Formats: sequence, structure tokens, C-alpha cells
Amino acid sequence: MINKIKIILEMIKFEHSIFALPFAFMGAVLGSIVVEGTWPTWSEIFWVIVAMVGARSAAMSLNRLIDRFIDAKNPRTATRAIPAGLLSALEVVAFIVVSFAALFYAAFQLNDLAVKLLPLAVFVLILYSYTKRFTWLCHFVLGVAIGFGPLGGWVATTGQIDTTAMLLFLSVVLWTAGFDIIYACQDADFDRQAGLFSVPSRFGIANALLIARGCHILTIIGLFSLYLYASLSIWFLIGVIVSAVILVYEHSLVKPNDLSKLDMAFFNMNGVLSVVMFVFTMIDLVFL
Repeated sequence: MINKIKIILEMIKFEHSIFALPFAFMGAVLGSIVVEGTWPTWSEIFWVIVAMVGARSAAMSLNRLIDRFIDAKNPRTATRAIPAGLLSALEVVAFIVVSFAALFYAAFQLNDLAVKLLPLAVFVLILYSYTKRFTWLCHFVLGVAIGFGPLGGWVATTGQIDTTAMLLFLSVVLWTAGFDIIYACQDADFDRQAGLFSVPSRFGIANALLIARGCHILTIIGLFSLYLYASLSIWFLIGVIVSAVILVYEHSLVKPNDLSKLDMAFFNMNGVLSVVMFVFTMIDLVFL
């Protein structure tokens, strides 16, 4: 059982939660203080964590289950748990059910709006795994799925959605789409041969990197707009500036003819960025 759990955690890349969790916390804390004028309760933070872990675990497991036959044909992904025979489809389905149960239970511990948004969240989480079969906009659907993290955190502590929440949501959507486009560059040839859709397979790696760069420029514009609209302090602005520098460095690591540093650009830089934005947001709110 312990070995199976280890395999599942590896399958869903549990360590990649660092991309989404800091922004979810950021949405919860920022929303609570900006809207309610107080810090979120420990209970709210706990259920945000449960909801995020449940949603991400379900989404990643669904993706691995739905893509298992495609993964088996791709040399890069053929060693993943399901095509390699380390996990059965039934075992993954059971884990998906448990993960969705955690998400649903957490939402019911929060507020009515969190419960009402559940069908939309589940729909997007399921839809994403199919989008690469019919549209190169799949990266932006993933962005929406990840963007529900901070938006869900905001809803969890405020019970509402406003312009500030949407600025944070859109910034995360564009940030995610940008780094996912970069990540997809390594599969451009396979996707083209397999009839799958992605920005790199549709427009080529060079153009894909330009599109990713555009997404990240819009991400910084979105975060700067959030700074202005929510009347945040210089600390939040410093976080935005540091994030911009991180994204510039990330793009310097990948070139159309050299993707050797793609993993560092994808995981290291984006993990650091999400933590940086959360830390500077917390410093801002502490001294607000």
C-alpha cells in the first residue's frame, strides 16, 4: 500500500503543487483582508488546502488515465505509472473518486458560492485532458484550471467574486498558459505526428516561445494592475518586479534550437515565482 501511494504521488507530480498552492493561499489571504478586513481563519485555510490537494490530485490522475494510450506511444512518457503497468486503471479511478470527494467535502465546509462553483470547476478539470485532441488552446484551458486555485481561495474566505479576484485569476491563467506552452515544446514533433494539438505543434517552437513570452508579459501587466486596483503597497510591487525578472530569466533558458534547460525553466523558475509572489503579498498585508 505504501509503495502504491508513492507511485501515485510520483504519477501526479505532487511536488508540482508548489505552482498552485502559494497562489491559492494568496487568493485566500488577499481576499479576506481586502474584502473582509480581517485575516482568514485557520479553518478556512485548512479547507482551502484540502480542496486544492483534492482538485489537483483528481485533475492530474484524470489526465494520466485519459492519456494513458497516448503516453504509451510517446518515448518521453512511456514510463509513466499506467502505461508502465505500475498502476491499474481501476486503482487510478479509485484515487480520483477519493480526491473529488475531498474537494466536494471541503467546499461544503466553506460557503454557498464555493459549492455552486463546484460543477464548473469539475467540468474544466475533466475538459482539459481532452482539449489537446481538438484545439491548440489547451494550454489556456489548463490555465483556467490552475487559475481556479487563487479564485477558489478568494471565494473560500469572501463568498464572492469581484474585479480584484478576476485580475488575480487572469494573471495566473496567462502565467500557466505561458509556462505550459514552453513545456509542450519538447513534444512538438510527437504531437504533430500523433495528430494532437498544441501551440508548438501548430505554430512551431520558435513562434511558440514568442507566444509564451507574450503570455508572461500580460501576466506581469495583470499583477501590476492588481497592485494598482487593490491599492497594495510597495512590497507587492517589489514581488511583481522580482517575478518579472524571474520570467525574463526563464525565457533566457530556452531557445528554439536548445531545450536542454527546459526542466529548470519549467519547474524551478515557476516554483520560485509562485513562492515569491505569496511571500511579498504576505509582507504587504502584514504591514498594510
